Amino acid sequence: MTIACFIRYELDPFQRDAFRTYAERWGRIIPRCGGRLVGYFLPHEGTNDIAWGLIAFDSLAAYEAYRARLKTDAEGRANFEFARAGRFIRREERSFVEVVDGTFGIAAHGQGAAA
Repeated sequence: MTIACFIRYELDPFQRDAFRTYAERWGRIIPRCGGRLVGYFLPHEGTNDIAWGLIAFDSLAAYEAYRARLKTDAEGRANFEFARAGRFIRREERSFVEVVDGTFGIAAHGQGAAA
């Protein structure tokens, strides 16, 4: 079973670029520590202070092992400190969801495909 950690961030909308830097750094750190980064997403239209991150794991045990490695990763600790010092994340919520088999990571096949 694959699970995903869905992270919802409430941001300071005037520090969007700082969050972009924070998210880009996770692109190196998360895979090294054992997570499958699906992506980070910044607001584009509409609400300007909500962003998301999505990371997949084989199980909750795999997530716990990832968290342990993350705590010892120097770049990961530095990125957490960057966010804390910059105060661009006002609030963070984590939800764990189960991936529905046959629906995760499927590439598009041609144009006009029906949902």
